Amino acid sequence: MHITGSSFVGAGYAIAAWSIGDMPPLTCALAGGLCAISGMLPDLDSGSGSPLKESVAFAAALVPLLLISRLQQLGLPVEGIILFGAAVYLAIRFGMTWLLENHSAERGMYHSLPAALIAGQIAFLAYSSEDPLRRYFIASAVVVGFLTHLVLDEIWAVKLGLFGSKQKKAFGTALKFHGPEAWSNLLAYVLVIVLGAAAAVDASRTERLHVMRQQMEQAYRPLPVTQAPWQYRR
Repeated sequence: MHITGSSFVGAGYAIAAWSIGDMPPLTCALAGGLCAISGMLPDLDSGSGSPLKESVAFAAALVPLLLISRLQQLGLPVEGIILFGAAVYLAIRFGMTWLLENHSAERGMYHSLPAALIAGQIAFLAYSSEDPLRRYFIASAVVVGFLTHLVLDEIWAVKLGLFGSKQKKAFGTALKFHGPEAWSNLLAYVLVIVLGAAAAVDASRTERLHVMRQQMEQAYRPLPVTQAPWQYRR
């Protein structure tokens, strides 16, 4: 249900950005795919079952792909990019699995609005582009996919019957700002602040480089040659 819902939302998000926002088709396709995959991310706290394994596998494959452009900007050769990506994949695939299985609670802070913001900030920092608008677009696609999962959880937490609607115990445990454990709440908001500061600094740098690049292109653009009033052709 979650991957289906986020896939439909991602497709609509990509089509709207291409038709209305004039985003490049490949960027729209990437954003739509990231939105679909992000619909599985809140299930990172689902215990040791299949949802956890699938969510971690998606995250482990997603992060190295987003890092490719940034690693290229750092000047790493192809071999270095492959090795670094493999190291990131292994760290997330096995390190995060162990951490979540031993130090997470179901419907905890991974099912929350701050967690959606953290996912978007990580995507923004991982993905690099000369156009700042593309970075915001990609990061927002991850947030939209994450939020789609949370909204569907709240919808399915309401049971409709002959005598009206009835809320299940799970109602209100997805779209929330804090969880039952104080340490996880503190960790989540610390990550929001730290990643937000890093994203703000990186966004400012990208904006400055983008403006400088536009100014240089305008400076080296040849001026149109116009004939003087007194010039004429024979």
